[in-house]
Amino acid sequence: MNSLEERLAELERLAEELEGVPDAEVVDVLDRAVTLLTEVNARIEAGLSSAEGEAQELGNLLESVDFGPFDAALEDLRSPSKPEHLSGGSDEP
Repeated sequence: MNSLEERLAELERLAEELEGVPDAEVVDVLDRAVTLLTEVNARIEAGLSSAEGEAQELGNLLESVDFGPFDAALEDLRSPSKPEHLSGGSDEP
């Protein structure tokens, strides 16, 4: 099975070929171009569908993760810690 790049290169060759093709052969070249474009489109749609499925799976995984401890740790990092004498604790008897 040819890669997408090979299909696109073939389309470019067909476009160049159209310039010098006799009128009687234009329809054949255009038919081949339409066939290639259909294949390219199908591959792109399949890739998008696959990516959509993977994105959905990742979304589902992220929804099941509890980020509470991470959020609390980030909040602790953002808030400067209070000195011990201001927080009400004291080492003095």
